[in-house]
Amino acid sequence: MVDVTNNYGIKRLKSKDAKHAIIQKLAVDFNLTPIIADAFYQQFSLYFQEHANISLSSGEIAYEAVAAEEPAGKHIRLTKKVTVRLKQIDLNTDLDVLANYGLAGLRRHRLARITRQAYEQGALLSYEDLAMILTTSPATVRRDVYHLKHEGMFIMTRGAKHDMGPGLSHKTVIIDLYFKNYTFTEIERITNHSETSINRYLADFIQVATLYQQEFTENQIRVIAKKSSRIIREYIQLYQSYEKQNNARLQDLLTPQKPNTGAEKKSKLQKTKGDRNHE
Repeated sequence: MVDVTNNYGIKRLKSKDAKHAIIQKLAVDFNLTPIIADAFYQQFSLYFQEHANISLSSGEIAYEAVAAEEPAGKHIRLTKKVTVRLKQIDLNTDLDVLANYGLAGLRRHRLARITRQAYEQGALLSYEDLAMILTTSPATVRRDVYHLKHEGMFIMTRGAKHDMGPGLSHKTVIIDLYFKNYTFTEIERITNHSETSINRYLADFIQVATLYQQEFTENQIRVIAKKSSRIIREYIQLYQSYEKQNNARLQDLLTPQKPNTGAEKKSKLQKTKGDRNHE
């Protein structure tokens, strides 16, 4: 059988594509072996897909923001960055806000939207980021954030996320609202968080509260749950407070529901029939 691959030089032709040209340049420029240069190329391709090859819809922008898990105080050059898609212009809502609240209201509306979107994608925006995106000054952004917080809305900036100011963390406040019988829709509106985030915070609370019920120490819970000492303490205090009140939502969260098996359904059906016959 004729080896067509060798006859037409297909293997050699494949080695002349852009990928192999880049690998050859990496090997020469950085004195790398072909295997290492190929590994570098593969990794760089992943970086490109993650940070540069972003598809955008109408009104969206791509922006490099600091990852949400990065601690406060770390030099900005050393922090992990995340490319986020932000809806800078949304005519479905922006025009109504502009008509009813003017330019300042529109700016605040967009500020709340893009900070929420960034956080949902695992990133946080600083006042400087917001000033650049909204074409204003950091001082104006600071006033807008203060205004929105005064109206009861959470704005997730880097400083707010890492709880640099006094008071309870935003996570604890959100869970507290849930135990006070606020609906998910109301909590989303008040806190500027999505249902996904709220569910995630509740899941974290369940883990901490369950471990506390099992008499794990705070240090053990911190290691297992991978949460800060402050969050662990706040969750435990929240649990203790609502446990004393026999809060129905707390009981529902921490009491596993038994599956309604076929046997149970049959038993209930027989009981119902018996009650009817008795009547």
